[in-house]
Amino acid sequence: MGERKRKFSAVITAVERYLPDRIVTNSDLEKIIDTSDTWIRERTGIRERRILDGLPTSFMATAVGERLLRQRDMDPADVDLIIVATVTPDMVFPATACLVQDRIGARRAWAFDLSAACSGFVYAVVTGSQFIESGAHERVMVIGVDKMSAITDMEDRSTCVLFGDGGGGILLERSEDPDLGIVDFDLHADGSMGDDLYMKGGGSLHPASPETLEKRYHYIRQNGRVVYKLAIVKMAEVSLGLLERNGFTIEDLKLFIPHQANLRIINATAERMNLPSEKVVVNIDRFANTTAGTVPIALHEAWTQGRLEPGDLVQLTAVGGGLTWGSLLLRWAY
Repeated sequence: MGERKRKFSAVITAVERYLPDRIVTNSDLEKIIDTSDTWIRERTGIRERRILDGLPTSFMATAVGERLLRQRDMDPADVDLIIVATVTPDMVFPATACLVQDRIGARRAWAFDLSAACSGFVYAVVTGSQFIESGAHERVMVIGVDKMSAITDMEDRSTCVLFGDGGGGILLERSEDPDLGIVDFDLHADGSMGDDLYMKGGGSLHPASPETLEKRYHYIRQNGRVVYKLAIVKMAEVSLGLLERNGFTIEDLKLFIPHQANLRIINATAERMNLPSEKVVVNIDRFANTTAGTVPIALHEAWTQGRLEPGDLVQLTAVGGGLTWGSLLLRWAY
């Protein structure tokens, strides 16, 4: 693919996160389900996760939005668009993004939610960047957040140990510097694999009813083996392909920030890519899988740890329900 035509660059000018205070360890889970700390750590790399009690997804998303504005010292009225990537919205409608728009005082912004599961944040960053690169907008807020505890079946030990609550986000702003910001992206979907990772209940196909509650349709289900194998192949494939078509090698990459679904997936992906461990951001051990929240949480952590400098090449890659997958290259700007 040739060079993408764009009027402006879309650069990240702030990055933030929100994580609930309550920590649930593997040992805590041992007390309520048939599992063990050793079993969970060996298969997933997870030691603990954060859980949000008594509050909705919008609470975390609003906190992220407020922190982004404070970090950037920005007037909420200057935000043009808010995109919230989530599969755990407060309600089917209004969009969680609209709740955030109201609560942070971004009265000029339009807002919508984006549903691509674990790929949601990568999808949303790409979407938001298009409005800036085209010249339509100057400032876009992108948030990836999920309260997975709301849709996790605590009677299903194969899934309940995997997830946590949390989120993060960025501000994208217009720049005339062609050497910074979003470089390129490659997004994919395969709806034929939708039955491998899904939640049946709550939509128009299976609206809430006594029957759907009895059948536990309102919880996440997945074919772990299929998703595991596909994630390794697709994350490595899309990441290497994106680097190659832009003339980059692994040596050019400062950090690789993958979706945090399973430590074995992350390690196998890095091995396929010949990525040294120091270039891979990993925090699944402390936060588990927060779905659309994993990538921005990890991005914020890398920034606060001083692992990013202006001009660094960073790659964000994820696989999620849909099935969806994709990768994004960017030049860090601050």
